[in-house]
Amino acid sequence: MMARRKFHRRVFLAAGLYNLAWGAFSIIDPQWMFRFADMPPQNYPEIFACLGMVIGLYGILYLEVARVPERGWLLAAVGLLGKVLGPLGWVQMVATGHWPMATMILCLTNDLIWWAPFALYLYDAWPWRRKETTVGSVN
Repeated sequence: MMARRKFHRRVFLAAGLYNLAWGAFSIIDPQWMFRFADMPPQNYPEIFACLGMVIGLYGILYLEVARVPERGWLLAAVGLLGKVLGPLGWVQMVATGHWPMATMILCLTNDLIWWAPFALYLYDAWPWRRKETTVGSVN
């Protein structure tokens, strides 16, 4: 059995539900973050709503990792990569003065809090991933 399986299932269940809720809220109210950060409203709120849709779809993938943790390594790896790249883009937006520091709420809740549990999962799931990829390989 995978190390910390129950913990990983709970983390990815929480991540999946969080992403579905965040995505739905951002589709329903795509100007929320701009109001929160005292930024002018977007001219094209559909872009933020589309981001909400993508984040929500990640939620479905995280629920699949929660369902079968032994087979979710690739999904979680892509998720963690997005959670690392997102803050890099945010740093660039803040550094160039396009976004205020108040938008850090996005990185904190969508990305940073998930780094450690996702990385721990990838570490624990790696032996399962190796076994899964070598079973069908040709020598």
